[in-house]
Amino acid sequence: MEKLVQVLTADGLRKTFDDLVAVDGVTFYIEEGETFGLLGPNGAGKTTSISMIAGLLEPDAGAVSVLGTTISTSSTKGKGDIGLVPQDLAIYPDLTASENLKFFGRLYGMPADTLSVRIDEVLEVVGLTDRRDDLIKEYSGGMKRRLNIGIGLLHKPQLLILDEPTVGVDPQSRNSILESVEQLSAEGMAVLYTTHYMEEAERLCDRVAIIDEGSIKAEGTRRELVSLVGEHDRISVSAGGPLNVAAEAARGLEGVLKVSPSDHQLEILASDASSLLPELLSTITASGASIVGVEVVEPNLEAVFLHLTGKALRD
Repeated sequence: MEKLVQVLTADGLRKTFDDLVAVDGVTFYIEEGETFGLLGPNGAGKTTSISMIAGLLEPDAGAVSVLGTTISTSSTKGKGDIGLVPQDLAIYPDLTASENLKFFGRLYGMPADTLSVRIDEVLEVVGLTDRRDDLIKEYSGGMKRRLNIGIGLLHKPQLLILDEPTVGVDPQSRNSILESVEQLSAEGMAVLYTTHYMEEAERLCDRVAIIDEGSIKAEGTRRELVSLVGEHDRISVSAGGPLNVAAEAARGLEGVLKVSPSDHQLEILASDASSLLPELLSTITASGASIVGVEVVEPNLEAVFLHLTGKALRD
């Protein structure tokens, strides 16, 4: 199996402002084609962390490298590989979408012919092709957010940093943004995604770091993080027939932790419902029961955050 390229390495980042420790020992990495999430409430240290990663803020301690190049505020080296989409909009309202992209493309030093083609591609990715010649001040909030992402993508960065990109947008634009991020990751781009929306992290991120009060409390895949809580997947199977026989058969499957039969239903506790489900349903059916419906409830990152920090994600 081919080893993936490690695009970003953040090692021991620390930043203080007077007596406030904003970031304390933040360490993680991101590989190509991976979406890595920083999940935490407002004020947790997400924006300070990415400001250091993007080379906008010098860390008091620690280091950042992108594709092996050290990133710092005093040098432009490596920054061409980074696309930063800040939480605050960085676009000109009195220009059109095309004019904004052309302006930023020239700042990147992109040749005119390359830039022209790339503007078309970016507008397609963010779904603004039909509004390319409209002034930005006529755009909705969601459309402005999508253009903001387009600017970060313009020079084809190896690492795209998105800081709370869906804050304050309508549901349609939010879904469009999430679909764009999924597409970019599938195409091989490394993505650093900060959010305080648990459902976004669960949908987009291959790995998630839970950050609170400036430090990372835990990091891993959703399944790895959920295992920290000690909770398990719950499968409810509505069925008819000999459910006691079906329950006994289900108990013999690897990954089944507990089976509780009742009238017309089996309540099953499992370690990994998604991998177990096909064999489980086949076993229940083979035992003579007829399945009417199935519901799977998996523990989420909200429960993990509460377990690690003692507070709800949006506190």
